[in-house]
Amino acid sequence: MPSSLRTRLRSTLVTASTTVALLGLPGPAHARPAAADPEFGQQVLFKASQDPGYACFRIPAIVTTTDGTLLAFAEGRVLNCGDAADIDIVLKRSTDGGRTWGPLQVVNEGGGDTHGNPAPIVDRETGRILLAETYNTGRTDSAGCAVPCDRTPHLQYSDDDGLTWSAPRDLSSEILPANWNSWYATGPVHGIQLTRGRHAGRLVLGVNTETWNGSRVTADHAALVVSDDGGEHWRPGAVDSWPVAEDGTFRQKPSELTLTELIDGAVLVSGREQDGTDLGHRTQAVSRDGGDSFTAPFHDLPDLYAPQVQCSTLRLGLRLLLACPGDPDRRRGMMIRSSWDGGRTWDSLDRGTTVTTDFSGYSDLTRVDRDTVGLLYEGGAVDARDEIRFARFTEDWLVPRRGPDPTTIDLAPGAAPATVLGGARVSDGMRGGALSFDGADDGVRLPYSDRLPLGTKDFTASLWFRSTAATGEQPLLWMGGVGTTQPQVWLRAEPASDRVRALITVRDGAMAVRSAAVSVTGAFDDGRWHRVTLRRGGGRLTLFVDDAQSAVADVTGSVSRNSPFGVHLGQRMDGREFFTGALDDVRVRDRALSDAEIADAASADTPTTDLAHTVLWLPLDRVREAG
Repeated sequence: MPSSLRTRLRSTLVTASTTVALLGLPGPAHARPAAADPEFGQQVLFKASQDPGYACFRIPAIVTTTDGTLLAFAEGRVLNCGDAADIDIVLKRSTDGGRTWGPLQVVNEGGGDTHGNPAPIVDRETGRILLAETYNTGRTDSAGCAVPCDRTPHLQYSDDDGLTWSAPRDLSSEILPANWNSWYATGPVHGIQLTRGRHAGRLVLGVNTETWNGSRVTADHAALVVSDDGGEHWRPGAVDSWPVAEDGTFRQKPSELTLTELIDGAVLVSGREQDGTDLGHRTQAVSRDGGDSFTAPFHDLPDLYAPQVQCSTLRLGLRLLLACPGDPDRRRGMMIRSSWDGGRTWDSLDRGTTVTTDFSGYSDLTRVDRDTVGLLYEGGAVDARDEIRFARFTEDWLVPRRGPDPTTIDLAPGAAPATVLGGARVSDGMRGGALSFDGADDGVRLPYSDRLPLGTKDFTASLWFRSTAATGEQPLLWMGGVGTTQPQVWLRAEPASDRVRALITVRDGAMAVRSAAVSVTGAFDDGRWHRVTLRRGGGRLTLFVDDAQSAVADVTGSVSRNSPFGVHLGQRMDGREFFTGALDDVRVRDRALSDAEIADAASADTPTTDLAHTVLWLPLDRVREAG
């Protein structure tokens, strides 16, 4: 379709406000009585079936102008949903707080090339809206950009609230150093203008890029670029570089950076992390000099559960919001989580507010007005790339801040207490007390510690369980990630399949992932105590249940790398399955116990100490209430 015809078709479309109920979209999970229900509504803003001329819309970004107009940007992908084909940057405007929206505008037409990664910034001093973006040569298939990728940064602006836009100008001479010569990405999420300190008024934008040495990528760079004259001139500021080894491995690759100015004027930089040897899919750094430098390198956040995806942040007073899918395995379940300490820690999944239960991906957040937040995000019933939605809500709609949860002691050296979730209660155990789980929302979650990841070590995990559940997955112990590609270790009963089963998934080298599973026959749903032990050692993975055992060949590699990392009792790491029954004396050692030691530990009144190799040890005989 000729570009002029596409433009005419797009200009005829006006999207009216539609509530979540009218659209039939999956609604928020935390419903409240109607009389007290704060405002929440969402609508489909960009979708191929309602915006002719495009096969797909992706990469949302949103800002609120000084006049209160909402500008919602996206990539309009003409040929397909691939990242490197014919892509335009498109826009819709709302002058009533996101209730209704004007027609689709083409801000920057690719003309066969890729013009994407929109990253808008509003200059509050002049009202000018600046839009950073990235170009590369387009493809006609759905493959990604070849390596090295010829990506270049550009900038355009609007002085009339987004109605018209300047011609783009190439920023390569200002913010594309010679060694940033492969992948380059602006945002994709809004940038910020600083409001505090000696750099007040400065514009700051996040970028990520790579270095190519002629034969391979040798380094990844996460950086800030800044302007002190309203966007007339730009320069690189803080840079954090991570080398890539010859075998393709690296510790981190911070990318798709979202920025927040904290109450003290520091800039919190939250990024996507993918395929590095460090744990976790989120990583963070801080700048305290207006974006000129980072106080320390990016550090991983292994217990902030998220898939590999771009996320967005926004500050509401002392509260920070993070919009990100909550499913750590796939792009699903858009959620708003909070930090109450400047981003040092983030709420866990059970404390977040679910926006949608279906698939979701990239997002951006903006302050619509004093009381309302706007969220622009990718979503879909089948795929996160089906459409782009706009949701608006008040802070009162979010799940309120919750006090500390009850805890239970962990006897491993230096261990902090574990969190008891959902009201799990103490009952009679095999050794003193035990903890009973209701199969609905009960569990125990250990706080992250460097001692917990087992890596490539041999190990022995053991526990007692009692259950009468005859169906479903019955997770006993979970360590690591989730899904088919994330390193993990788990033990669970599967009574309907007449077995107890264990699995490990490992990563070896840059990308290779392998799994090994072992099971012992028996439902073990008789309401009596049963001893389960999983051992990795001597090239074998062996599962013991009472007097029975089974073994398979081990798989070489790390059981804790490249993924969100959680240690849970009585539930899956993603909270999608829960155990019904009781657990007692859960212990993991980072060595392989002998058959004799395993038999002694199962029969003795008190297990052997062996604290030097104890990773975790939860007797589960008491719960301490918070406060």
